[in-house]
Amino acid sequence: MATYDFIDHKFDVVVVGAGGSGLRAALGCAQAGLKTACISKVFPTRSHTVAAQGGISASLGNMSEDDWRWHMYDTVKGSDWLGDQDAIEYLCRNAPAAVYELEHWGVPFSRTPEGKIYQRAFGGMTRNYGEAPIQRTCAAADRTGHAMLHTMYGQSLAHETEFFIEYFALDLIMDEGTCRGVTAWKLDDGTLHRFQAQLVILATGGYGRAYFSCTSAHTCTGDGNAMALRAGLPLQDMEFVQFHPTGIYGAGCLITEGARGEGGYLTNSEGERFMERYAPSVKDLAPRDMVSRAMTIEIREGRGVGPKKDHIFLHLDHLDPKILAERLPGISESAKVFAGVDVTKEPIPVLPTVHYNMGGIPTNFYSEVVTKNGKNPDQVVPGLMAVGEAACVSVHGANRLGSNSLIDLVVFGRSAALRAADTVKAGEKQPELKPSMTESHLARFDRLRNANGSTTTAALRLEMQRAMQEDAAVFRTGESLKSGVKRLAAVHAQRGDLKVSDRGLIWNTDLMETLELDNLIGQAAVTVNGAANRTESRGAHAREDFPDRDDATWMKHTLAWFDDTSGKVKIDYRPVHSFTMTNDIAYIPPKARVY
Repeated sequence: MATYDFIDHKFDVVVVGAGGSGLRAALGCAQAGLKTACISKVFPTRSHTVAAQGGISASLGNMSEDDWRWHMYDTVKGSDWLGDQDAIEYLCRNAPAAVYELEHWGVPFSRTPEGKIYQRAFGGMTRNYGEAPIQRTCAAADRTGHAMLHTMYGQSLAHETEFFIEYFALDLIMDEGTCRGVTAWKLDDGTLHRFQAQLVILATGGYGRAYFSCTSAHTCTGDGNAMALRAGLPLQDMEFVQFHPTGIYGAGCLITEGARGEGGYLTNSEGERFMERYAPSVKDLAPRDMVSRAMTIEIREGRGVGPKKDHIFLHLDHLDPKILAERLPGISESAKVFAGVDVTKEPIPVLPTVHYNMGGIPTNFYSEVVTKNGKNPDQVVPGLMAVGEAACVSVHGANRLGSNSLIDLVVFGRSAALRAADTVKAGEKQPELKPSMTESHLARFDRLRNANGSTTTAALRLEMQRAMQEDAAVFRTGESLKSGVKRLAAVHAQRGDLKVSDRGLIWNTDLMETLELDNLIGQAAVTVNGAANRTESRGAHAREDFPDRDDATWMKHTLAWFDDTSGKVKIDYRPVHSFTMTNDIAYIPPKARVY
């Protein structure tokens, strides 16, 4: 093995990832007087939060009466009762304050004629415990994530967060079960770094790029999830992968749910607004998993549109062009660029595409990472937190409601910072790092850098993505998932035959993509194994051979560990938190999810 030297850094808190949750956590920690570093493999304003379009949910009541309890009810129901109700209460109670905080920092929200924050309708958001749709999603036109990210980056700089930009995080530095920091590779000069900290906060986003067609940026490779797996920690509920109903056909590019919130609707080849059959009360504003399945059924039964009858139409052409220009300028442009469609005159061709990962690193609502230790399912891992799409709090359960992701980012980014302020003492002496803590990091890095097999990274990545797209799709069967398990095991076995052509350390994109693929393989394996193991249909996990939800057997979280050497997946369970934080709202019991 080549000799590598580390450059050492010491901080109170190190945040890995500079998207919405990472910036909110870093900003909060810096505000609390903690010496804070934020590591990102891309420039912060290029993080994937920048692509979030439709909005951020909070019961402000600006368009009509609203209540955080109604928001909580919708979120529990949307989660298909797999969400932890204490965490969901924390999210919904704190949502309005988090949005007003963003407003005061300078997020340029769209406004009502009275000057209040404009709110639009979104799928699954209702008034009075499911009575009818409500406008709860605060929007900055259709570029809400963009507005939030730029605002929080500016605030983070103002509060002296130290950024380490274009650093690729490699692995967690673990010391007998406690996290002591993280190692990273600086892409522009090839140096390796150790970031020692009292607390590491993983905010590395989702792993959508495990699939062939997704709305995720190419950077969304779940690096933090993979680091947790290699550290011997489990991932939770990875079988729940959300397909967004309206990805542009052929491109996968996202058309926000806000398009339907503004009055858009779906039609099949017969011109029928078919969602009226599947969800009579909320129609096109049903939760995403339901709309994706309805679209898939329409296509399967021969009512798809186009020459191959393999997609669906989304209509905005009935809406006032002035409204489209004001509230949906970004998707109007995307439809023109990626589908050649003028949304004021013709429908957009759309198809469900992978959009969000409900699963991730298990945490409590303080954002502390937890693992199962003996009979204790909530054992806190000292020195480690996770936030955003990398985490599984679990507020989204089996299916996330649209616009609940952006509020998740800021509420739990803030929660992590508040907990850090309570538990981390600024400038406290830290134990010395031993070389043995990072030897495995260097060995893996060197092995992949010098990989000299016959399989290219691109070829193996495509094999993995096709297996996931075909065998762990909108609808699943025992047979398809068994095939997926087998195909992912073969992908893992071929990892030893990878070939990396560039041996350099400076801007080695060949090595970087190989490290990302290595991260994706473990996550893909636990996803298909978890899906094969869960013999029911719940939320985004739809088994055709087990079409019913089975609360007696499966009202529990899946925990999955991955052996990086053998490729084997071990599965265990954690109970769903079927209790609330306070007496302000009663436990919401499971029932049929009818809309």
